[in-house]
Formats: sequence, C-alpha cells, structure tokens
Amino acid sequence: MTEISRLGVSDAGEILTLQRAAFVAEAQLHDDLALPALTQTMDELLADLANPAVIVLGIRVVGRLVASARIHVRGDVADLGRLMVVPDLQGRGLGSRLLKAVDSVLPDSVRGVELFTGSRSVGNLRLYRRFGFRETGRESAGHYDVVAMRRDIE
Repeated sequence: MTEISRLGVSDAGEILTLQRAAFVAEAQLHDDLALPALTQTMDELLADLANPAVIVLGIRVVGRLVASARIHVRGDVADLGRLMVVPDLQGRGLGSRLLKAVDSVLPDSVRGVELFTGSRSVGNLRLYRRFGFRETGRESAGHYDVVAMRRDIE
C-alpha cells in the first residue's frame, strides 16, 4: 500500500495538475468553471505551500501524485480544503485515507476541522458525514449552495 507523505513547494506543479484534473467534474456538476480550485494560479499555490500554517498531504502510486489534501491551521481550527483524487482512481478509498490522516498531523491546540463543499456534491457530503462532519451552514453561490461543515476534535 502506498504511504501518505507531506508535500511542499517542490511538488507544486504536480499538485496544480492534480487539482485541475480532480475539480473539473465538480465544476461541471455545479455548472461553475470559476471554482477557486480551477482558477488558483501557480503563484497562489506556491504562497499556500510556503505558509508554515499550511500542511499538505499526498498519496503517490508508482511516483504519480494521485491524491492530496490541504490543511490550513488557524488557532484552534483547521480548515480542510482541496481534498482531491485523480479521476481515474476516485471511489477507491484514497480520499478516506487522507481524511483518516488529518488528525495525526494537527497540532494539539486544534479543536475542530472545518470545510466546505458544493451542495450538489452528494458523494462528498456523504463521505464527510461518514467521518463525523456535520453541516453548520449554507451560502448561496448563485445557482447552488456552498455547504459549510465541521467536525469537533475531542
């Protein structure tokens, strides 16, 4: 089985490629090609990766980056974002493996993990609920809602 590792600035090109491939389906599902995951520039990604409060996890298969998650720690809350898996390997548990690994990399001061996803992402919502996330709010993004979710850490 492949290991989960930390990613950094040197992985930026692969991360951006994975990000664009993984989020195209979300953009189509929500009829929104301006999703931040698709419009993020390399410079913006490099700034994220250089931020000491940002932790990026990845899974490689035979050297290929196939899944990743980005965690931004801000005080006692960690924002989980950009959980992504290459389209040809979605549904095989890679996203679940990353979600299971999140707590192990968080500082002890973190009391909750927050995220958001599109309201039409039924599979994502199901996955997050399975991992203990609960809906905390919704905000309109035009013709769909952005769903905010949180999981408390005890």
